[in-house]
Amino acid sequence: MPATIVFGGSFNPPHLAHLLAVVVAQATIETARILVVPTFRHPFGKALAPFEERLALCELAFEGVANVEISRAEEEIVTQRLSEGRGPGEGRTLDLLEFLQTKYPNDSLRLLVGADILVEAPKWHRWGDVCALAPPIVLGRAGVDHADAPPPVLPEVSSTLVRALLAAAPDDPRLTAWVPRKVLARIADRALYQAP
Repeated sequence: MPATIVFGGSFNPPHLAHLLAVVVAQATIETARILVVPTFRHPFGKALAPFEERLALCELAFEGVANVEISRAEEEIVTQRLSEGRGPGEGRTLDLLEFLQTKYPNDSLRLLVGADILVEAPKWHRWGDVCALAPPIVLGRAGVDHADAPPPVLPEVSSTLVRALLAAAPDDPRLTAWVPRKVLARIADRALYQAP
């Protein structure tokens, strides 16, 4: 059965490794759809660009890639929780997967992650339940040293590094190599990630 692949993250901003992860997944796994799900509220309290901006950046980053949907699922979860008087929640992956399981009850869910997540997995809420609900597709990433990491297929680039370059060296040629051009154009137009 083709899988619904869930690719969540801050996408703060989206970059080449995110795009490559989706392309690799499509090339190697039979997929019904890939849901790119920007975090609405970061579970570890990290500061993020506004949700609507990150959503728009994802639309630009993945435009033209077949079977990719940019999902507002995390926003929908918060809206639902608030309407039920439960508070906004903590943006946990397990909550997202349980929500998507009810939305796509006949789909087999898989979670798409980079190998760097293997290092962070012990911090995740009920990681074992996450794996049971949506068995992870782990893509190797250059620079990640973990015993269970597969060979790298993703470059050593991160949103953290991209944001640092945008703030300190917006003309750095690495940005045009690592960030889709339409994403860079919107970032410049909206003055995102500038130095404080």
